[in-house]
This record gives sequence, structure tokens and C-alpha cells, in this order.
Amino acid sequence: MTTTAPTPSGTLDEVTRIVRKAGLMDTSPGYYAWKIPLNFLLLSAGWALFAVLGDSWWQLAVAAYLAFCFGQTGLIGHDAGHRQIVRTRRGTDLLGHFHGNLLTGVSFGWWVGHHTAHHNYPNHLKLDPDILRRQVIFDAGQREQRTSRAARFIVRHQSWMFFVLITLEGVRLHMAGYVAARRGALKKYRRTELAVLSLHLAAYFAAVFYVLSPARAVAFILVHQLLFGFYMGLLFAPNHKGLPVRDGETEELDWLTRQVITSRNLRPGRVTDFFYGGLNYQIEHHLFPSMPRTSLRRAQPLVKEFCLRSGLPYAEVSLIASYREVSGYLGDISAEVAELEGTATSATR
Repeated sequence: MTTTAPTPSGTLDEVTRIVRKAGLMDTSPGYYAWKIPLNFLLLSAGWALFAVLGDSWWQLAVAAYLAFCFGQTGLIGHDAGHRQIVRTRRGTDLLGHFHGNLLTGVSFGWWVGHHTAHHNYPNHLKLDPDILRRQVIFDAGQREQRTSRAARFIVRHQSWMFFVLITLEGVRLHMAGYVAARRGALKKYRRTELAVLSLHLAAYFAAVFYVLSPARAVAFILVHQLLFGFYMGLLFAPNHKGLPVRDGETEELDWLTRQVITSRNLRPGRVTDFFYGGLNYQIEHHLFPSMPRTSLRRAQPLVKEFCLRSGLPYAEVSLIASYREVSGYLGDISAEVAELEGTATSATR
């Protein structure tokens, strides 16, 4: 598949100079000096409430709260991985492994490699790992890779199945580090990563089953992990789904074009900024991954003006509209697959 892409009149160097002149690429130590302790306090408060409540069905409300806290903690790990908080490798690794492996049970080492590849090749059907690891498909040509009955059912109904499947994202994130280690993809701190991941999971299950009866413990885990996965899925779903995809063996677009045409922003708002942790400014984030999240809001009008002046599309929609676009796009792919399979069946008769 070949993406028809515009040829911008502006350059990456030009927009980079604009945001640098505004001081938006500088680190924001003051912001993270209160953001990180506050987030840790909120997460700790959730576990403290869990201990105080004891064996109660009210713990399901705590599970929902902790799912949100896990998502917020993951967002800080995301910022660390992009070196938005500190620029040094040692500081980045410490912050990332603390918020990832220890607090949420997600391998920071795996995530950095995975996410870097996504940033380099967004929406590329062969090179973007966020495309490759989904059960839904983003191009009708991918249907040939879905041969089981379950996989074909998902493809037929993916306009709504996508939002069911993302509830499993938390479990998949927990397992990703172990899978990466088995495949030899964890090159650095392999033993430490696995040890801390295992410590997190052991402490998590021990605490839950010690405080709660077996039935309540299972219910707590299900609510917590499914909502954590759903939150993470909601964070990432609007960013690229339903925007142009590519299918070449190599990357054919320059950095500026590939980041802008494959990214979608949500309209700015303080609540949205908090809930999405800056990922709602996906165009700015993909153009400048190391820009601190607190600077993205100020960068947005500058980047938007540059894109429109340079002949680049600038996708920006409301929160609800973004999910409608995702669902609609996936539904269109399902319909295209059904038509192709119907045509193939008719031809064989």
C-alpha cells in the first residue's frame, strides 16, 4: 500500500527552531518535582485504603481507583522513557524502572525498545509494533494472517471488539517483559528487570489473597487489571488508529510528514490533559518526543499554525469523535474484508 502524502513547504528544522525559541524543549524540573511525589502519594493512598478496608466487596471500588493510578504511574514512566524528566541515561533508567517494573509491573526495558520503534514508524503495517501486536487489522490485506475462527470473528466485528480487547492490555503489558526476555530482546538489566517484575507480581498476589477471601481476591484482580488495560487502551486508541497506514519494506516518508499525517490530537482541555497525560497532543509529542508534557499545550498552537501554513493536514477532534473515528475505520475494514471474501467465494463457484 502506498500512502498519498502531501509535500510540505516547511521543514522539520523550521518547526524545531520555532519551539526551541519558545523554550519548549527545556526540561521542566519544577513540574515533575511535585507531579511525581503527588502521583506516588495517590497510589500509596490506594494501597493504604486497600489494607484498611479488609475483606470487603467495597474493595472493587479500590480496584477501580488503583487501575487509574496504575495508568497515571505508567504515564510518568512514559515521560521518563522519552527523557522528558531528566536527560541522563542513569536518571532515566532509575525513574523508568521504578515506575514501570516496580510500581506497575511493566518492563521498562521492553517498553523503551517497543515504543521507540513505534515512534520511528507510526502506522507502518510491517514496522510499527503497535500495529503488529493487535488482534484487529488496519488494512484488508492483513486478513490473510488471521486464520483461526476466533481471529476471523474479531475481524468481522472489530469496530466494537477493539474496545473489548483493550481490557486485556494490562495483562499483556505485564507479560511483555517475560516474552521479550525469552526472545532475547531484553539486552540491558535483563536479570534485574525480571527480578523486579517478579517481585511486583509476587507482592501483588500475596497482598490481594492475604487481605481478601478467594472469591473477592479474584474479583479484585479482574476489576483492577481489566480497568487498567481499558484505561491504557483508551489512552493510546485515538492517537493513530484510523489515519493513513503504509506497507512498504522500508520507510518512504520523511520524519515531519510521517509523524503529522499519522497522528491525531484531541482538542485541548485541562481535564483531558490530566487524564491523557499529554498524549492528547499526539502530533506535538510525535514530532518532539523529548518535549516535557507540560510544554505540549503551549507548543500546540505553534505547531498547528506551522502545519497549516506548510500544507500539512492537522487532525484535531473532540474526545468522543476520536473514538467514533477509530470504530468507524475498523468497521470499514471489516466491510472491505467481507466484500473481498464474498467476491472470492463467488469466483470459486
